[in-house]
Amino acid sequence: MKRSTLVYAAIALAPCAAFAASPFDGNWKVSLSHIQLSKKPDVYVITSTSYTCSSCGPAYTIKADGTDQKVTGHEFDTVAATVTPNSVTTVAKLKGKVLWSSKDVVSADGKTVADESSSHYGSQPVEFKSTFSQVTPPAAGENALSGSWVQSKVLSASDSALTETLGLTDDGFTFSQNGQSYDAKFDGKKYPVTGDPTNTLVKLKKLGPSAVEESDYNKGKLVEVIRMTVSTDGKTLHIVDLNVRENRTNRYSADKQP
Repeated sequence: MKRSTLVYAAIALAPCAAFAASPFDGNWKVSLSHIQLSKKPDVYVITSTSYTCSSCGPAYTIKADGTDQKVTGHEFDTVAATVTPNSVTTVAKLKGKVLWSSKDVVSADGKTVADESSSHYGSQPVEFKSTFSQVTPPAAGENALSGSWVQSKVLSASDSALTETLGLTDDGFTFSQNGQSYDAKFDGKKYPVTGDPTNTLVKLKKLGPSAVEESDYNKGKLVEVIRMTVSTDGKTLHIVDLNVRENRTNRYSADKQP
């Protein structure tokens, strides 16, 4: 499963056999102005003939000839890289179907990158635009995108990537977004994500009346941990999202929708 945002709605069983809305109940939309991006840089070694993502979990090296190259240890099983002097386009597939694509273009001064990405994990394609700032320059003879880069800002994202709906009960939690959904219990077991092409399993833990932790597993390995906490006024959902493979944490918040 690929989720760049986590926003949830919930229902909890109240005393006297009556139902009362939990702090999670409803729809939420992530605010792009309140995203705290990881400071851990992306690291690449790129030449006219090869593409290496050193910071990917796990790292991989492929030919930069635009053809699908096999990789292991990821949700996708092939990556294609097309390189020009100032741009790199990558396309990741699973069993021949595109999961995501990205085009990175380096600025004239070589200090920033404009990224346009497309995700195909859900029922509708999701488009993202963001910028990256250079941390270390490329070595002599390498492509302009070699070196290390830190994501500095998310400029835009499709609404389907920003809005989610959840449901909370005494013993479980439900999630739905852009054609993906799950219904999981707080029993320590793993539950499937319906509509996810990568067959993610989730395990849910209730941390309190206004806090939930989701752990995502892919191919038997823990790949992501997301902690969600609703503010005391019930208007804001705070999310801490840890990418376990790359040891990268992003923090963001979502606003309660009418």
